[in-house]
Amino acid sequence: MKKAVFYHAGCPVCVTAEDMVSQAIDPAKYSLEVVHFAEKPDQIAAAELKGVKSVPALVLGDEVFHINFGASMADVKAS
Repeated sequence: MKKAVFYHAGCPVCVTAEDMVSQAIDPAKYSLEVVHFAEKPDQIAAAELKGVKSVPALVLGDEVFHINFGASMADVKAS
């Protein structure tokens, strides 16, 4: 099974995107992990290494998909 990781910072844009992604991802094809940076700040560096530049973002395998624009990673690290 492929892994999908949804990264966000808890802003309204991010929460709405999390709800939509959670409903849209086929659980038969992807194992979805949701990473809320306020709850898991230790995951920020790992997300950046994967290519996440802003949140909300969805990583499917090695591909990063930036969804709308909630906050830059600089903003995430500053909070």
